[in-house]
Amino acid sequence: MVVALVNPNLIIVLGEFIKIFAFVLTWAIIIRALLSWFSIGGVQPVFRLLVEITEPVLAPIRRVLPTAGMLDFSPLVALLLIQVISNILLSQLPRL
Repeated sequence: MVVALVNPNLIIVLGEFIKIFAFVLTWAIIIRALLSWFSIGGVQPVFRLLVEITEPVLAPIRRVLPTAGMLDFSPLVALLLIQVISNILLSQLPRL
């Protein structure tokens, strides 16, 4: 007999946190990629905030990913990894 040592509410909160974190990070990467097409530079506070949020995810991918001319595929790879990792984490949470 397995005794539940974890509060079911904690599991629900953890699952929701993972979903919200993946959602916010996904949209931050998408918005940053779209804004990079325009020449607003790093002077806008919103753009600086997006860089601070997304750079810890994108920088390691850029170091590993080979360059493709002027195209940066790191946001695409990051979006794919976010979805895969969040789905794996959510699948490991016990079902209630």
